[in-house]
Amino acid sequence: MKNILSIQSHVVYGYAGNKAATFPMQLLGVDVWALNTVQFSNHTQYGKWGGMVMPKEQIGSIVEGIHNIDELHRCDAVLSGYIGSAEQVEEIINAFHKVKAENPNAIYICDPVMGHPDKGCIVADGVKEGLINLAMAQADIITPNLVELRELTGLTVENFEQALEAVKVILTKGPKKVLVKHLSRVGKDSNKFEMLFANQEGIWHISRPLYHFDKEPVGVGDLTAGLFVANLLNGKSDLEAFEHTANAVNEVMEQTSKSGLYELQIIRSRDLIVNPQCNYKAVKIA
Repeated sequence: MKNILSIQSHVVYGYAGNKAATFPMQLLGVDVWALNTVQFSNHTQYGKWGGMVMPKEQIGSIVEGIHNIDELHRCDAVLSGYIGSAEQVEEIINAFHKVKAENPNAIYICDPVMGHPDKGCIVADGVKEGLINLAMAQADIITPNLVELRELTGLTVENFEQALEAVKVILTKGPKKVLVKHLSRVGKDSNKFEMLFANQEGIWHISRPLYHFDKEPVGVGDLTAGLFVANLLNGKSDLEAFEHTANAVNEVMEQTSKSGLYELQIIRSRDLIVNPQCNYKAVKIA
C-alpha cells in the first residue's frame, strides 16, 4: 500500500482541502496521512467561517514526530494544497526534504491554491509568492487552474494556444508533470469542462460535460489533485491517471448536480470514484 502525506486545509462541515481529497484517495487504496494547514468550520466561499490557521511550527513538529517513530521512510508522496500562511510554504518544503531524505523515491505534488477573491476564495498574504518562488521549483508535479497558470508563468493566457505555451514554460521551471485542472474560458469549447496534462513527452487534452450550478461547488480542484496522485501511486501511467481522474471527477460533479446541493457529493459517488461509468478519452495535441 502506498502512503501520502497530504498537507492542506480541513473543514468540519462540507468538502474542501483534505476533506475533499482524503476519502477519494483512500477509496483508491492509498493510505492518507492528513496534516491540516487550517481548521475551519466551513470553506471560505460561504463568506463567513470560524476556526484558525495552524501555527507554522505544527507542520515540522508533526513530521518530526512521524520520523521519531521510524515511519517517515514509508511516505511515498507529499501533496500540498490550501496553505494558511506564507510561513507554512517553507515548512512544507522542509517537510518534503525530510521525507525525501528517508525515501529518495518520494515525490512532491503541489496544488498551488492561490485564491480567487471574486469567488470568495481567500488566501493569506505571501502564499502566492511562496508558491511561485519556492514550491514550484521543488515540485515533481504541479496542478494549477487557469488563474494559477497565469500567476506561475507571468504570461498572458487568453486563449488555448497561450495555455499550451504556459504549460511548456512551467515544464522548464522544475515540475516534470503539469495537470491543468480547468481551462475555464480559454478552452476549445465553452460548453465543455476541459483539462490539460503535460510531461516531457507531450501535451494531452480532455473534455467532459460542464455542469451548471447556482453556486459552484468548492473542492473540485482538491479532489482532482488527490485522485491524480493516488492513481499515479497505484502504478497507472500518466495518461491512465489523467483519464481516470477526469472521469471520476465527472461522476462526482454529475451526482452533485443531481442532488441540487452546494457541497460535493463525494460519499454518494464513492462507487463511481473507483469505477467511473463514463469514459472520456484524452487526445494528444502537442
